[in-house]
Amino acid sequence: MSANLLATAESWDLVAGDYAEFAPMIVRPFAARALELAGLASDSRIVDVAAGPGALSLSAAAQVASVHAVDFSEEMLTRLREAAAAAGFANISTTVADGQALPFDDESFDAAFSMFGLMFFQDRAKGFAELYRVLRPGGVTVVSSWAPIIDSPLMMKIFAACAAADPELQEPQPDFLGLENPEVFASEMAASGLRGVTIQRHTASAVFESAEHLRDTMVRSSAAMQLVRRADGERVWRERSEAMLEYLAANYRPDTALSTTAFLGIAHKPLAYPG
Repeated sequence: MSANLLATAESWDLVAGDYAEFAPMIVRPFAARALELAGLASDSRIVDVAAGPGALSLSAAAQVASVHAVDFSEEMLTRLREAAAAAGFANISTTVADGQALPFDDESFDAAFSMFGLMFFQDRAKGFAELYRVLRPGGVTVVSSWAPIIDSPLMMKIFAACAAADPELQEPQPDFLGLENPEVFASEMAASGLRGVTIQRHTASAVFESAEHLRDTMVRSSAAMQLVRRADGERVWRERSEAMLEYLAANYRPDTALSTTAFLGIAHKPLAYPG
């Protein structure tokens, strides 16, 4: 699935329901680590760019004064607002906007985050520049991106299941020009003016009660796979889904942990000193 399709609001609107239900299980541990790295104070104002259904926003709301969640998908933000209301959080606001042109004044926030969102931007340099612009001097930013698939037993297991359903499927190749390359990640953050750039690997594990639970969680939490499902049509997809389940039933032992790895880029906006 082309990253370009995942850079359009329409694609994410289409998959918002399933994504909001299943993706937080996979994303939440990385959001928790991002918040730890940021070291937020109780009076912090933060912005969550490409917030999706709010794995980070919802985790942060109990820790900070205010959370401003931004996404170009209205449907994703609808799910976030519903979850915030159910949790009783009144300090989360949502804005439909492009992360490459944030509708906020300069130096508005103490911290800025983007969990697995900026990695899809058509112009990542603009995304990093906007995070820099809206940070106050001394503010911190944390951005996450998936590591190569070979570093993720969970993703490799799902790829093998997909290949069992479609023998012509080609194994994803490393994207040496994307954020899954830590050197590119660090250089793009630094080019925006951010300083103290560190790229940290973080690994989390998930456990599934059955092969069906594994298939449903990973298929329905993946925007790319949901778009493939819609392109295939339900008859073809049903056949492929059954083939995936057959493979996983033979190759996954229930309640076995499968890990996945991401890179988290951490940096800060330099303090302004009088000249």
